[in-house]
Amino acid sequence: MKFISETTDERIHCYRVLNDDGLPLTNNFLKINKEVAVKIYTNMVTLQTMDTIFYEVQRQGRISFYLTTIGEEAMNIASAAALRMDDFIFPQYREPGVLLWRGFTLQEFANQCFGNRDDYGKGRQMPIHYGSNKLNYFTVSSTVGTQIPQAVGAAYSLKMDGRDACAVVYFGDGGSSTGDFHAALNFAGVMEVPVIFFCRNNGWAISTPVSDQFRSDGVAVRGKAYGVRSVRVDGNDALAIFSAVSAARGMAVKEHRPILIEALTYRAGHHSTSDDSTKYRPADEIELWKGARDPVTRYRKWIQREGWWDTDAESQLQATLRNQILHAVEEAEKAKKPGVSEAFTDVYDAPPANLREQETSLRDTIARHPRDYPSDIPL
Repeated sequence: MKFISETTDERIHCYRVLNDDGLPLTNNFLKINKEVAVKIYTNMVTLQTMDTIFYEVQRQGRISFYLTTIGEEAMNIASAAALRMDDFIFPQYREPGVLLWRGFTLQEFANQCFGNRDDYGKGRQMPIHYGSNKLNYFTVSSTVGTQIPQAVGAAYSLKMDGRDACAVVYFGDGGSSTGDFHAALNFAGVMEVPVIFFCRNNGWAISTPVSDQFRSDGVAVRGKAYGVRSVRVDGNDALAIFSAVSAARGMAVKEHRPILIEALTYRAGHHSTSDDSTKYRPADEIELWKGARDPVTRYRKWIQREGWWDTDAESQLQATLRNQILHAVEEAEKAKKPGVSEAFTDVYDAPPANLREQETSLRDTIARHPRDYPSDIPL
């Protein structure tokens, strides 16, 4: 009689390509050309700059909510670069970089955060709940973990249709503590579907550290229990992420199998504008990850050594980006809000009686109390 031990002395290996100074540790990575390498970097800087400005806009009271990806730029952009446009993306709420890589414009980001008439969600979603049918990016949902089984179902349909594509679902370490995570991995393993489970293990599920979430060696170890091939990657290493996701996509599509990627990183920003992370973690720890272990800086050092980037290009990029983002914010803020009728559409082919009654009641309320409502709301 022999019981399987609940722990292991040896941790799962973490795949890295670049050290903190941007020096290659191995030749075992997928080589990328200059054009792609530079685009990865400029998108990472764009995401970082957009987060900084939009966060300030929220603090000024101009939008109601925001959430940054500070410290997680490499996972966003490098993973997106390794995928194809036909792949379905099921995000959590910290993957706007995937949309950015696919062509979502700064103006489209701003329109969504302001909920104006040009917002694809017609102002009915809270800020940062992006979605794009054109870019195969499913709309963000606040409910943690629900996107994981949805991605498996989509992957099953891709397999049935014989499509040369996979589904990719992003979630955090907190999402791996939900029942949806376990049900999804089991279904994917049994049905052998082309899905990539991408876990951003950034150490914190809002204020809950991973030490309070699970005893196991992270998330990657769980894949074996469900028959899912797994890998652990340095989430702050853009080259490692690009190589791992490229390999995972190849296996998922060609072999019709699920793959679990655990990317180790650190959420250097607050969980959202509703959070103050200094209340539950040391400020010097945050600064360490923002500075010495910043993924953008690490990757910039590498492309500079390759001769693909210099200080002049950096200065021009920074100046251009800030102007573009500020312009997008100004335009989005000036745009009118969606009409009242938009609050009652897109669910039913023919609105039921209760919705018609609610719309009538709302219009009557606006008519009786005009001073309480903006005069530019289209009726």
